[in-house]
Amino acid sequence: MQAPDLTLLIEAANAASKIALKYFKSDVDTWDKGDGQGPVTKADLEIDQMLHSELLASRPDYGWLSEESEDDPKRLNHEHVFIVDPIDGTRSFINGHENFATALAIARNGIIETAVVLCPAKNLTYWARVGHGAFLNGEPISHSGAKAVRSARILATGAQMKSIHWKDQPPPIERHFRSSLAYRLCLVAQGRFDGMMTLRDTWEWDVAAGDLICREAGVSLSDKNKSMPIYNQPKPILSGMIAAAPDLHQGLIQYLK
Repeated sequence: MQAPDLTLLIEAANAASKIALKYFKSDVDTWDKGDGQGPVTKADLEIDQMLHSELLASRPDYGWLSEESEDDPKRLNHEHVFIVDPIDGTRSFINGHENFATALAIARNGIIETAVVLCPAKNLTYWARVGHGAFLNGEPISHSGAKAVRSARILATGAQMKSIHWKDQPPPIERHFRSSLAYRLCLVAQGRFDGMMTLRDTWEWDVAAGDLICREAGVSLSDKNKSMPIYNQPKPILSGMIAAAPDLHQGLIQYLK
């Protein structure tokens, strides 16, 4: 009998974590991908190759979209597609910091239905299946319930506070930062932070898994144009992302140009 998609992703994420930890805090081979895409390591590629082999062996009828694989437009012909980031937060990984994750998602006709985000160095495994809630290490999680924008604890880079993004002035938030977008989304789903935002164009693999985990935790989520993200697009880029407790999400959106 075929294992459920969620079981498949959890097992694959656990296998990926073993590879990541093998290289973590070591002199791992690293190089820059060029064109502003940032660094990549031997660990990223080894995890990507393992995931590609194992996941597609189990689901040969699924498409494949990964940060570290050459894009194959045939994925657009598949109802189901794996969306994968072998190591989200590669800079943290290289620098020996713990805020990196493997992010795995399955989209069906553009909507994420199954997701896992595993932070190996923190021993944190987040997962969600559409309609069944979000979990951290087996325990259900939910958003913070924050309502007010003022002093809300928001995960964002300093660049998000530039006046170019806002009608009059940036929202009066308390800004925090973690390097992995997938982990940021999970921290909002967990209620440790009230929201997160990234207003630059965002690759699908950075946020696909966190999207579902947030939604299943009751978080409101949209791109910066107030639209629901759709995945497995021909060019797999979203117009940023804002995720927050429902009332807070509406408050943050009102500040945007």
